[in-house]
Amino acid sequence: EVKCSLCVVGIQALAEMNRWREVLSWVLQYYHAPEHLPPKVLELCILLYSKVGEPQVMLEVGSSWLRDHGNQSLPEFGSLLELYLVHVLLPLGRFEGAEELVRGCAVFDSEQQLPFLSTICQSRSQWAQREETRSAAEEQQDPPFCSCFPGALSQKLLTMLTLLRRALRSMSNHFYLLPYKKMLLATFLLYLVVVRLDPASPTSLPFIYKLVQLFRQAWAAVLSPIHRPPIRD
Repeated sequence: EVKCSLCVVGIQALAEMNRWREVLSWVLQYYHAPEHLPPKVLELCILLYSKVGEPQVMLEVGSSWLRDHGNQSLPEFGSLLELYLVHVLLPLGRFEGAEELVRGCAVFDSEQQLPFLSTICQSRSQWAQREETRSAAEEQQDPPFCSCFPGALSQKLLTMLTLLRRALRSMSNHFYLLPYKKMLLATFLLYLVVVRLDPASPTSLPFIYKLVQLFRQAWAAVLSPIHRPPIRD
């Protein structure tokens, strides 16, 4: 009893220090196995992890404790079974496991199992209603993309449009990262290599001027006015 009382105080202290993740491992250091946990300690652990939104932590621990034949003879077994169902199994949607656990308890006859099975059935119905409501809300908020066009577009066409949009965005980001002077120099050198134009010749000046104008137009088309770096002649 003294050991259990000290563990209860330790659980409360860890919870107040926001170290609730350490509670279960800390308790098992002293009791070594989930089946050996006192009912009060198990109750606090279930309530704690349910309150912080992590009921799955107590799945294996609670199941091991409740399936132990020695624990089934304790007077707190019925209340802990109900606590485990309400705060662990049912919030996680483990309805089949909950029914199996209740029917597998030899200490309860068929009449004593009815309240637990009724709670499971009611929770399953509420779960199904929430799922239907959520699905209907998602369909209303996110209408299909195909409904915006006359006729139904195939999934293949939608995939192609998505890939094309990603490719254009990637090209835009790539051009944005390139320095302006290096782009201009590379384009100019490529033009000289391909066309073999002599820059010193007077006849080449109109072509060079057209090249610069063409590059300015391409630069303006790729970058928006907000993110466009200043161009210096």
